[in-house]
This record gives sequence, structure tokens and C-alpha cells, in this order.
Amino acid sequence: MAAARRAAREDTPKAKVVIIGRPNVGKSTLFNRLVGKRLALVDDTPGVTRDRREGIGRLFDLTFTVIDTAGLEDAEVETLAGRMRAQTEAALGIADVALMVVDARAGLTPLDRHFADWIRAQKTPVILVANKTESGVAESGVYEAFELGLGDPVPIAAEHGLGMADLYDALRPHVDAADGRDAEIEPEDALAGEAASPEESPATIGEEEPQDEPLGPLKLAIVGRPNAGKSTLINTLLGEQRLVTGPEAGITRDSIAVEWQWREKPVRLIDTAGLRKRAKVVSKLERLSAADTQRAVDFAEVVVLLLDATLGLEGQDLRIADRVLQEGRALVIALNKWDALPDQQTQGAMYRGVTTALADGLSQVKDVPVLPVSGLTGRGLDKLLEACFATRDQWSRRLPTAALNRWFEATVERNPPPAPGGKRIKLRYMTQARNRPPTFAIFGTRTTLLPESYKRYLINALRADFGFEGVPLRLNFRGGDNPFNAASVSHRPPKAKR
Repeated sequence: MAAARRAAREDTPKAKVVIIGRPNVGKSTLFNRLVGKRLALVDDTPGVTRDRREGIGRLFDLTFTVIDTAGLEDAEVETLAGRMRAQTEAALGIADVALMVVDARAGLTPLDRHFADWIRAQKTPVILVANKTESGVAESGVYEAFELGLGDPVPIAAEHGLGMADLYDALRPHVDAADGRDAEIEPEDALAGEAASPEESPATIGEEEPQDEPLGPLKLAIVGRPNAGKSTLINTLLGEQRLVTGPEAGITRDSIAVEWQWREKPVRLIDTAGLRKRAKVVSKLERLSAADTQRAVDFAEVVVLLLDATLGLEGQDLRIADRVLQEGRALVIALNKWDALPDQQTQGAMYRGVTTALADGLSQVKDVPVLPVSGLTGRGLDKLLEACFATRDQWSRRLPTAALNRWFEATVERNPPPAPGGKRIKLRYMTQARNRPPTFAIFGTRTTLLPESYKRYLINALRADFGFEGVPLRLNFRGGDNPFNAASVSHRPPKAKR
């Protein structure tokens, strides 16, 4: 019975549970515990989380949307801390219940008391959670939490998974009420499942679709250098201040995924932290953010590399693009802040300069879409989305084997492979092994002797005759007398020029 209820609610849980509290009380650790994955960055540094992050939380037979938020701070609205607090308040406004987390080990602080007074005045029901109770030192902090006037505190240790049954008992009435079902269930039903553990799997933004299944939501990651305008662009697409933005560089730390629809087509937008040169990354937190961005790229289908049009194309942009292509993701280039360029002549010169530099630096992929946009005003964003969907279609294409081999025979006949050392290389036939990205297997004899120049010839011919703009192509060569019993040699695109 419990399994059936979980399956019915797993896709679109109605209940929304928001986690709030001052910085560094373990909100993100609790979030990771509930979603069963290390989605949110966790560090001893206060204020790691800045944007609100959503995930599917599971606790025994309960399924709900859980929202991680930035630490509450008493700050002016125009400051970064003030803008982060506004995001937390927005999350509280849509929640069915709030988990206010305090650090039982450290005891109550004036900030805890201040925000307890504030949240009592809100309409959202509150469950007080005393975290970090794994040691006896925290016992006095649990008793002290009664002073906040938010009811009996629920003692837990999110890092170790302690106290989850008590949290279940506190959450169940609120989740049941939001789901519109009877709160009375059999006790053995509730214990049929197990609390999810954050060690079950690494941080993920999504999972790749099986190559033969219909295309699902477009998984679209926005990457680029710090302060290129990634979060502003996503806010404009969504039509709301969903992500924290401002003049400060490096505001975004986590990769934040947002479900959205564009012209009735589902899109999973992924905002990422800005990527700097590796030599400039010195802090542990920035290294974690860079790794989180890389995971976002790994699980995306199309990646938009956002350039600052006022700065042009730099070496770091080419390194980011090369990393995207090496991972086999489809690539689209967007020139942001286009409206900040003074006139059409400057815009034309900038566009030509960027496309020329891309042709030089990304020679392994031809005709990557380059679109001028303005994340602030929304100019060009519809064309950008059109290009992203079209590029995913190319990335997901599967060519018929018969048509592919007719093309292959004509292409090889037009320019036969060389015979190094007088040894003839014979290419027999070709098939598409997979898509997403398009990957082809070529069978023949002595394929290990095939020079790189001829492999590039085949890839360029594939692009010219079948399209594949902005899409990495991969060739696997299988040699030997019996092409079905031979070692394979994989050809991947060369790295970008620096």
C-alpha cells in the first residue's frame, strides 16, 4: 500500500517543505539527506547556499518537494544578504510547512530568536528542528530551543541520519493535508520504506534519457565566466526573480535546476557557477562550485556558453567550450549584453571577431550557432531557445544504415584512404552505433594506420552532407581481418587551440 502511494505521488508531489534557518546550521545537509543525493554544496563556511534549490524529498512513505534556502540574515534589502533573504521569503510563501533548523550544539543565538519572532508572524506552519544532536553536548541546546515558542523541537543529526522517524511523525500531517489524503495509515505501512541517504549517489542535475526513448524535457545548462549574466538571463526567461543576481561576481555557487515550459515544451534550465581559470581557483568552495558546474554539463543535453559581449571571446571561453564538446554535449554560443554595445558597427565587428576566433579555436566542431542576446531585456531569447531545440534534434539524430553506407561508399570512392608504407587500408562499411552524441563505427582492415587527416575528412564530410551543426561527432574504427572480432580504436575530437 505504501509503495503504491509513493509511486502515485513520486512524479509531481503536491506538498512543499521549505528548510530555513540562520547560516551554517545544517540546512543543506538535511536537504541532501531528504533527497537522497548530494545535490547541495556543503561546507563549514557560513553562507554557502545563496539560491533556493528544489528536489524530491522522500522520508519513509512520504514524498514531497523540499526546498533548500540561503541562511537568514538581518540585512538591508539592497545588499547580497538582503537579496538572499528575499529568495528565502519567497520560498516560505509557497510552502505548506517550514522546517526551522537550529544548531543544538552551538545553542540559541540572537539571530535564531530574531527569526523565530519573524516566522511566528507568518501563515506557514513551522516545525522546529534541532540539528547536530549526535553528541551529548547538544542536549542542553535541545532544551534551550523550547524558548523559541515554536513547539517541541525535533532532535535530529542530518549528517548521520538520526531522528528521521521523529521528523517523519512531525511532517506527516502537513504532507497528508497538502496531498488531500487521510493522515491515518497503518504503522507498518509507514515503516515499509527506508529514509534516503545522501551517500547513495553523487550530485546530479538529471539523468540521461535512454537513447531509444522519446525525447523528454530539454536539459539546458547555462555556463560561462563569472558575471557573464547567466542568472539574469534565466530570471528573464522565467519572468521572475528566481535566482539571486547583482553586480558582485561569483554570486551563484550551486548548480540550480528549474523546471519550466517554453511554448508548451518542457525545459529543465540549469544555472551554474562561473568558471575561472584553474590557476585562479584557490578556495575549496570555488573548487566545489567548479566541480558542480562540470556535473551539470555532464548531465545536460545542450549547453549554452554565455559570453559577455562587452569583453569578447577569451581563452577561458574556449577552454569551457572544449570541455563541453569533450563531454559530448551539444553547444550553442550566446553573446550576452548585446544591448550594451554602442552601435551596429561595433556589434558587427564583435560578431565577426567571435565567429572567426571560434572557427580557429574550435576547429573540431563547425558552424556552432552564435546568437546575440540580452538577458536584461529579453532580446533574442526566443531565437536562442529555438536554436537549442534544433541543436538537440541534431544531437539526437539517428541515420538509417542503408543511406549511411551509400554515403560512405561514395565518400571513400571520392577520396580513398592512403596506403602508408605500401600497405592498403580498406574501409568496408559504416554504421551509427548510438546517438546523443552521434557516434559511428567504421569497419575495415589496418584501421590503426589511418592518419588523423583522413578521420577529419570523414567527419567534415559527415557535417557537410548531414548537418550536425554545433554537435560533437565521434568515430570508432574497428580493424582486423574479421571486423566483428577486432579491437576498436576510438577517435574523439582534438582539443581546442589555446
